[in-house]
Amino acid sequence: MNLTNKKEQKGTEGWKSDDRAQTLSTTVAETPRCLSGSPIPAVIGLASSSPTRAVAHVLGSFNIPLDDYSQYGIQEFSNHFRHRGGCVAFHLTIPKSPTMAEFQEMADILQISTVHVVVVFATEGQLLDLFLELTRRNVTGIQWVASEAWVTASLLTFPNFHSLLEGTLGFSFPGVSIPGLKDFLLNIRPSPKPGMEFINMFWEEQFGCQLMFDGNVTDENEANTLNYISSSDSQNMSIMTKESSFKGPFYEQLYAAKNPVCTGSEDLSLTSSSYSDVSQVRISYNVYKAVFAIAHALHTLLNCSSAGTNEGVCDKYKEFTSAQLLYHLKKGNFTNQFQERVYFDTNGEPVPLYDIINWQKDSEGKIRFVKVGGYDGSAPPGQQLRINDIKIIWTGGQSQVPVSQCSAPCPPGSRQARRPGRPQCCFDCLPCADGEISNQTGSTECIKCPESYWSDKDKVKCVAGVEEFLSFSETMGIILVVLTLLGVILTIIITVIFHQFRTTPIVKANNSEISFLLLVSIKLCFLCSLVFIGQPSAWTCMLRQAAFGISFVICLSCLLVKSVVVLFAFRANIPTSKGLKLFGPSQQRTMIFCTTTPQICLCVGWLLGAPPFPIRNPAYQASYGKIVLECKEPWPLGFYLLLSYIGLLAFVCLLLAFLGRKLPDSFNEAKLITFSMLIFWAVWISFIPAYVSSPGKFSVAVEIFAILASSFGLLLCIFVPKCYIILLHPERNIRKGMTGKYNR
Repeated sequence: MNLTNKKEQKGTEGWKSDDRAQTLSTTVAETPRCLSGSPIPAVIGLASSSPTRAVAHVLGSFNIPLDDYSQYGIQEFSNHFRHRGGCVAFHLTIPKSPTMAEFQEMADILQISTVHVVVVFATEGQLLDLFLELTRRNVTGIQWVASEAWVTASLLTFPNFHSLLEGTLGFSFPGVSIPGLKDFLLNIRPSPKPGMEFINMFWEEQFGCQLMFDGNVTDENEANTLNYISSSDSQNMSIMTKESSFKGPFYEQLYAAKNPVCTGSEDLSLTSSSYSDVSQVRISYNVYKAVFAIAHALHTLLNCSSAGTNEGVCDKYKEFTSAQLLYHLKKGNFTNQFQERVYFDTNGEPVPLYDIINWQKDSEGKIRFVKVGGYDGSAPPGQQLRINDIKIIWTGGQSQVPVSQCSAPCPPGSRQARRPGRPQCCFDCLPCADGEISNQTGSTECIKCPESYWSDKDKVKCVAGVEEFLSFSETMGIILVVLTLLGVILTIIITVIFHQFRTTPIVKANNSEISFLLLVSIKLCFLCSLVFIGQPSAWTCMLRQAAFGISFVICLSCLLVKSVVVLFAFRANIPTSKGLKLFGPSQQRTMIFCTTTPQICLCVGWLLGAPPFPIRNPAYQASYGKIVLECKEPWPLGFYLLLSYIGLLAFVCLLLAFLGRKLPDSFNEAKLITFSMLIFWAVWISFIPAYVSSPGKFSVAVEIFAILASSFGLLLCIFVPKCYIILLHPERNIRKGMTGKYNR
C-alpha cells in the first residue's frame, strides 16, 4: 500500500543535476519577461517538491540547472517492489487540498485493510490530519515506512502519535555536523531588510516579544499567511497555523494582545530549540553538497587556478550559458570535507546514500530517531544495504518483524487462485485435484503426476498408482472362486451319477453321448471363469474370451441337438420312430461340429489378427485413484460377434424347445430346455448394461457372474430333474415311464 501526495511524489535524493528541468518549461506567453536576461546560473531547490516544481515551471524554459525532486518516486517504488515479488494492495493519493471527508475515507481504508505495512511518500504537513484521524480511531498495528521527507519530522513525535507511529522505519539523508553552521545561526539578528521576514517571525516566536523597527510593530503577525516556520533542517519543523490542531496558550499570546518589545539583542545560545540543534543536519547537508557541486562546476567553467601564485584567480568576466554550466556540473567529481565522494551518473543522478532511521522510545518515553543501518549506492552489489535487525523496534514496540499479507501463502498440496478484481497478492487457496500435486509453499499451479503415478493423500508427492484387478485373495474373488468350484463339483457329481446309471432309459434318452458332452462343456464354462480372476497376463487375456465363447457354443449346440431330437420325438410320438432314425447319433455329432466351427474360426481369427493384451488403465485414477489392470481388446467387434453368435444359437434353441413344450409330462426335456434358455436369456440381457456401466474389475466380476449364472441355469434345469428321478424315483426310470404309459 502506498500513500503519495497528488502530483508531488518524492524522489530518491534531495538534490540532483538533471537537464529534465527543461521539460517543465512554460510557454513564452506564460514566462515573466523580467527573468529573460537574468544572470542567475543555477537554482538550488527547496526541501519539498511543491516550491521546487513551481520554480521549475517558471525557470525551465531558461535551461537553468535546477534541483529536480522526482515526481515519479512512488511509481518507481511500486515497479521495483513488484519486480522483487512484492505486491501493492492499494494506492491512496492525498489531494493537494484535502477535505476532512477525504481524510476519513483514507482512514476507513487503512482501518479495515489486512495490510500491515504502509509506505508513505509525503511531507509531515500533508500527513498530519490523516494521522490525527487514525489516532482518534485508535488505529494501531501498522508498520509505517517513511520517505525522507518525513522520516525525521519532529512534528509527528508528539505523545498522542506514539501508539500509531512508534517503530516507523524509513530512509533519511545522512546527517552530519557542518563546522561553523551553529555559530552562523546563533549570530543572525532580526532586520527590517527584505528577505528577513522568516527570521523576524522566528525571533518573536522564540522570545515571546514583538519586533519594532522605526517605531512600528512588525506587521508579520497581522499578515497571518505563514503556515510553516522552517529551521535549518526538515526534521526540525513545527506548524504555526490557525488551522492547526495544536492550538495552545502560546498561540493565543502570539496572535492576541501586545507582547514585550524585542530588543534584537536577545541571546539565542541561552535558548533550547530545534533552530540551534545542528548536531545532525540532513537537508542542509544536501544543500551544502549542492552548493559545492555548483562551485566546482563554476571553478572548472571559469578556468579558476587551484595552485601557485594565481590560486583562486578566475576569469570572472567570461560569459557562459546555463547549458555549459550543466555540462560541467554533470562532470563534477570531488570529495568533500566529510570524506564523501560527490559525483553524478550518466542520468545526472547522485550516488544514493541514506541512513535507515527507526523511531524508538527512549527511557523518558520520547521518540528518538535511531540509525539502524544504511544504503550506499556506490558499494559493490550485495553490500549496498546494511541493516542491523537486532536494533530495530517494530510497530507497537515489538521485536518481531511484522507480516503484511493480503493472503497467507498457500501450503503444499494446494494452489493459489487469484481473487477477481483484487491485486495479485490477494488469492484463495484451492486444493490440488486428484492426480496433481504441489510440493512448495505458495504454488500457483498444481503439477500433474506422470502416467501410472497418483497423488498421495496430502497432494504433496506422486506415488506409484495402486494397481487394481480382481484377485483371488479379495472377498469378491473368493466368492466367485467358491461358486465356480461348487459348479464344477456339482457337475462332476452329476456326471458320476449319469455314468453310474448310463444304461437306464432316462440317461440313454436323446443320446447319452450328447448328455456327457453337455456336462463336459458346462464344466468348461465353470472353469473358464477362473481365467478372468487374477492379474491379467498375455495368455489369460487371449484365453478367457475364446474359452468362454467356445464352451458356451458347445453347450448350446448340444441343447440345439437335444431340442431337434425332442421335436422329432414329438412328431413321431414314440422315441423309436422312423424320424429319430433319420437324425441319428452321427447326424447329431455333425450338427454339433457344424454349429461350433464358426465360433472356433471367429476366435482363432480374432486371436491371430488382434489379440487382447494386458494394460495398465489410468482412466479410473481421477475417480478413485487406482490403476486398473485389465485386458485391452483392440478389436471390440470380435467380442460382440462372439456374443451375437451365442445369442443366435440360444434363440434357435429356445424356439425349437418351445415348439416341443406339449410333450407328455413324463417326457418333459423340452420344458427343461425352455426353462434353461429363459434363464440364459435373462442373465445375458441384464449382463450387457451392467457390463458397460461397471468400472474396472467390477466389469470382470459382472461377466464372471453371468457365466456362472447361465452355467448353473443349464446344469440345474437340464440335469437336476433327471437326477431326482434316478436317485429318488427309480421306479419311473423305466421304458414305460419314459413313454408316458407308466401309471403313477
